[in-house]
Amino acid sequence: MGKLKEIAQFIIITVIIAIPLYYLTFKGYGYGIEGDVWSWVFIALNVVFLSLFLLFLPFKKKLARLPSSVYVAFIVALYVEMYGIPLTMYLFAGAFGFANIFSLEFLLTGVFGEQAFYLFFNSYVFPASKIIMGIGILLVIYGWKQIHKARQQGTLMIEGIYKYIRHPQYVGFLMITLGLNVMWLTIITLVMWPILAVLYWRLAKKEDKEMEEQFGEEFLEYKRRVPGFIPRLRTRKQ
Repeated sequence: MGKLKEIAQFIIITVIIAIPLYYLTFKGYGYGIEGDVWSWVFIALNVVFLSLFLLFLPFKKKLARLPSSVYVAFIVALYVEMYGIPLTMYLFAGAFGFANIFSLEFLLTGVFGEQAFYLFFNSYVFPASKIIMGIGILLVIYGWKQIHKARQQGTLMIEGIYKYIRHPQYVGFLMITLGLNVMWLTIITLVMWPILAVLYWRLAKKEDKEMEEQFGEEFLEYKRRVPGFIPRLRTRKQ
């Protein structure tokens, strides 16, 4: 009965996430938002939606707040460039020989051909970006659910997602931003993503040290078996 309940919860949460992820975030080239006012409204809605998942993280320490601030800045930078001020497009437009560039979409259809461009990006690239983002969001939510339960009980969480990686929530946020980069790569977000990865790595190291102080040898054994960010194909035996 417990397994069925978990499966039902997973399906419900996935559907709840999938609906705004499909309709709110960018739906692909050729399905943009027209009008200056609606563009900025759309930017604001996406920033709010993707920032809500930060509520699943604690903000007790300054070190924990910095990656979250960079994460929000990443989202703002990407959507402002996507629907507001296309900085990357302006910087590279001259390299492709276009004098009047109206959008990144206009530029890329001119380079690759309209039919081939829409077919490839709308059929493969954008669905892939949504899948990456969706997995990241699920990692954030389920990571919080399991770690919250462990903190209430005062125990070390080593089951569920934590059986495979020690920091699923940070992996989740990196996957969300990676999916956004796949969807619409910009100069700013290309630079910001590795910075964000380093910040979450530093935060993870800090948390590992705190867990070692709290749980001692139990955590050290867990740390030897389970990687921090990238799961092993085979888990080490206890």
